[in-house]
Amino acid sequence: MPHYIRPRRPGATIFFTVALQQRGGDLLIRHVDALRDAVRVTRRERPFAVDAWVVLPDHMHCIWQLPEGDSDYSIRMGAIKARFSMALRRAGFTSALPETLPHGGVNPALRKGQVGIWQKRFWEHHIRNTADWQAHRHYCWMNPVKHGLVDAPQDWPYSSYLRDVARGDGP
Repeated sequence: MPHYIRPRRPGATIFFTVALQQRGGDLLIRHVDALRDAVRVTRRERPFAVDAWVVLPDHMHCIWQLPEGDSDYSIRMGAIKARFSMALRRAGFTSALPETLPHGGVNPALRKGQVGIWQKRFWEHHIRNTADWQAHRHYCWMNPVKHGLVDAPQDWPYSSYLRDVARGDGP
């Protein structure tokens, strides 16, 4: 199994893609309040700025700015994923993971408390410059349009687009 090493640059601006294990559903928007709570609590414990965020039915994209001297984005993303998963478990969500393995025995992921909501990892890209940041923010804004969910970015309620436009930072 390859050993993946994530870059660690303090104060970095990073674009993320995080997807659900089961693509094609609507779990994220159906439980968007639980996701918002998970983000809010995580930001209170380990601050970061949100430059852009879009939540789609089965995945999300976001751009974060980490504080100076801090490079630990994996802990933050893990906390958000864990808090969302715990909230869903409390709400009665049951695991999509098989309880037993094909060769027998209990699935170790279930012993660790995983519920099979998220893909195990996430994709991250360290933003290099202003043009790169603008391109990724535009990608966040336009993703609901790309997926055929709305005709225009302002029509998607689970995006930072309207916040950005209200701040005078829109297209």
